[in-house]
Amino acid sequence: MQSPFPDSIAANQAGWKGKLRLGRPFHIPLLLTRRQLYILPSRAGWGFAIVLLAMLTGSINYTLSLGFVLTFLLAGMGLVAMLHTWRNLAWLQIEIYNPPATFAGHDAIFPLSITDTHQRERHAIAARLQDSETLYGDIPANGTLTLALKLPAKKRGWLVPGAIKLHTGFPLGLFQVWSPLATSSRCLVYPKPTDTDLPIPLDSNPGNGGKTDQRSGDEDFAGLRIYQQGDSPRRIDWKASSREQGMFTKQFQAESQQLLWLDLRTTPGTDLEHRLSQLTRWIMTAHAQHQRYGLRLPGQVFPPDNSEAHYHQCLQALALMEPN
Repeated sequence: MQSPFPDSIAANQAGWKGKLRLGRPFHIPLLLTRRQLYILPSRAGWGFAIVLLAMLTGSINYTLSLGFVLTFLLAGMGLVAMLHTWRNLAWLQIEIYNPPATFAGHDAIFPLSITDTHQRERHAIAARLQDSETLYGDIPANGTLTLALKLPAKKRGWLVPGAIKLHTGFPLGLFQVWSPLATSSRCLVYPKPTDTDLPIPLDSNPGNGGKTDQRSGDEDFAGLRIYQQGDSPRRIDWKASSREQGMFTKQFQAESQQLLWLDLRTTPGTDLEHRLSQLTRWIMTAHAQHQRYGLRLPGQVFPPDNSEAHYHQCLQALALMEPN
């Protein structure tokens, strides 16, 4: 959302960064009280004060009654605006949630939740994470505003955001109220998948001997077993049962699949990051094709599986792989 005060707030972003250094960050979650809020005039506010001083000087020199009235009227409006600007940010409940994992080269999204606790509408509440885009939003009375703060994920591993700048200049933009916030939330960044389309190795373990994965299904006959209550009547072997040797049920076996073993040591690549990117691409492909795959890393082995939890465990292991 674009700034509702382009001439007063958005134009003062450079000076605003310096002002934020005046306050130490407060840890989220918290309720914003007067102890967590800072207020200073904006550039427009300083310009407004200079104009009032010039009007007051002219009114004194020329004894202008209407000049005094207008000067003090505008000064009173400025003081009321200062109070409303402070109240626009006071008594807000701030929370932030852990973002979902992402891949290097994408944006990590940190959901910032801002809730009104004093039955007042809040307008033009702004938040910014480091050097990312400033987001604006309004909060209804007793309502909640969620801002998706984006931060570029440039490399794999844990991404820890810096301070969050929460501020407002509503209603006139003459004053800036802000609160620097710190958070323990972090985002796990998976390695960036490579763009090369290398085929997945069927078995990277030379000692495996072409081991296959046998799972039960309906394609191939695998033998008989004793009948158990609940077995389908269509699977009962009536010929074997007619010999008066008991009831037997047919067992079938699905078509065998060769296991996919992915090994960091045998993965092609110019360096560690390149090989991790290639493994990431193979894991994504195998998971999308519902294939069972295993992963071997130095000191870690993940047995073959095709579940969602297995998918994220393997990617997390790649993301946190030490360079040595």
